[in-house]
This record gives sequence, C-alpha cells and structure tokens, in this order.
Amino acid sequence: MIKQLFDEHNRTLIGFLRARLRSEAEARDVAQEAYVRLLELDNLNAVGFLRSYLFRVAANLAVDRLRYRTVREDPALAGDDSSLLDERDPERIAIASEELGVVRTVIQKLPIKCRQAFIWYVFEGQGTTEIASRLGLSDRMIRMYIAQTLAVCRAELDASRAGPGSEAP
Repeated sequence: MIKQLFDEHNRTLIGFLRARLRSEAEARDVAQEAYVRLLELDNLNAVGFLRSYLFRVAANLAVDRLRYRTVREDPALAGDDSSLLDERDPERIAIASEELGVVRTVIQKLPIKCRQAFIWYVFEGQGTTEIASRLGLSDRMIRMYIAQTLAVCRAELDASRAGPGSEAP
C-alpha cells in the first residue's frame, strides 16, 4: 500500500515540499520522514485517504522544519509563523482555482444522491453512517459513492494537468 502511494505520488510530494522548503535535499528528507510516519501507523486502513494524509503529514513536517530553521537563524522570530503560512502566491492561487473548477465540474455531473453524499462527507465532515441514514442507503453504498467520486476527481485533475490533447497516465 505504501509502495503504491510512493510510486504514484512521490514526485508530486517532493515538488510540493520543494516549493515550501526551497531546498531539494530538505524536501527529500521531509518526504522520507512523512513515509516513515505512515509506516508507524498501527492500521493503515483506518486512514481512508492515505494520499491526503501523507501530504498533510508532510506539510506539517515542512512547517516544523521551517520553524526550526527560522529559530536557528533568528531566535527573536520564534513566535512569528506568518511567513510560513502565507500561501497567497499568485501561481498557487491560479492552480488551485483551476483545480477547484475541475472538481466542481465533476461534482455537478454526479447523480443527485452521489453528489449529496460526497458534499456532506467532504465539505461538511459528516460520517458515512449518518449520510447513509439521511439518504436511505447503505453505509457501503455511501463509501462506494465517495471512493468513485474521488477516483473521477483524481482522473480529471490528472488529465487537466497533462494539458489539452494529452491523456492522463
């Protein structure tokens, strides 16, 4: 499971961390540490979205690394995290906006129950059991809706990154 995650997302993870840390070596170190944290989990199945979890762990480790670097360079800045959290880079905003548009398009095309289940789960944080009860469906069906929607979103995002006329890998 971790090997598949590594094979499919390591290059993206390194790029994500390189942009934050401004260092290839540190990006690779933090990525390795994030994978180690995943391996330390008692039950990998308990984390439903390992890719998201991996990137969140890596982002947190990168912030810790930046804090350490900042304190090492100037201890007076130890309490000021504002520069670490400023993600209003115009390029980053443009990419996020494009990706959000792709996800919105996917969600709008979904059948109503699938769309509602996905929105309640992802954006409102409701559990699958609660959603199943509200929609009169099984918990398994709700999990399937969510997994399928995430797979379609991922495929569409990959295709949009590949550019027009290209096929997603």
